[in-house]
Amino acid sequence: MPLVETEGLVIKSYNLAEADRIVVLLTLDHGVVRGVAKGAKRLKSKFGSGLEPFSVVQATYFQKDSVELVSIQKTDLIQSNFDAASDPDFLQKFSYLGDLLLTMSPPHDPNETLYRMVKRVETASNDRFDAIEHGRIFRIVDAGLAGYLPDWGHCNACGREFDDAETANLSDNFHLICPTCRRGAATRPFDGISRSIAAAARKLSPSKFAEFTADKDDALKALSIILKLIVSSSIGREVTGEKSLAIKTQG
Repeated sequence: MPLVETEGLVIKSYNLAEADRIVVLLTLDHGVVRGVAKGAKRLKSKFGSGLEPFSVVQATYFQKDSVELVSIQKTDLIQSNFDAASDPDFLQKFSYLGDLLLTMSPPHDPNETLYRMVKRVETASNDRFDAIEHGRIFRIVDAGLAGYLPDWGHCNACGREFDDAETANLSDNFHLICPTCRRGAATRPFDGISRSIAAAARKLSPSKFAEFTADKDDALKALSIILKLIVSSSIGREVTGEKSLAIKTQG
């Protein structure tokens, strides 16, 4: 039964029996890990505040090959986000993002790029950007990392690269069709600004992306709705909190 030490982000935790808790971590080295923290509910628990949602911790746990739940021995707090997590708006957005992570990320499947991106988004949101914007940022970037985002730089029918000012149309499979290749009535328009936002989200840091989209709020909202539909279509269901997030995003 090997002992594992890794940095991780606490996604959620919930009660198990009288004194224990189940903890879900997104870890740097081992992807999504679910474990039991024995005695975590006791008043003088050794875990202290190391199990608060959205905290960054150094986790130590035992892993058995035949058992999905690991045995968490300790969590040393690296960065607390307790104050931010007490904000209902922040809590709603990152709870949604946590569920999105758990839906898309197989257990024990390392993805260092995804981990560092999530950590950067959270750090930036504590810095000076609100949670709604980071919900949009995460959804765009995560869709690209997970392979859900189509190539919106070219027409899916003829392969021609779009001009910067050209408005294409979004097809039922979420690819883009140029005006020449379009058949029948126009569908949802997709202009050059939307394409530039999607491209920027895949290469810019959250803070740089927020600066890039500062004067593009309407296009950002529209793209956020499209990406919500892509994720829901890809996984076959709405993610928990999706409806409430959509209402917020369109507001």
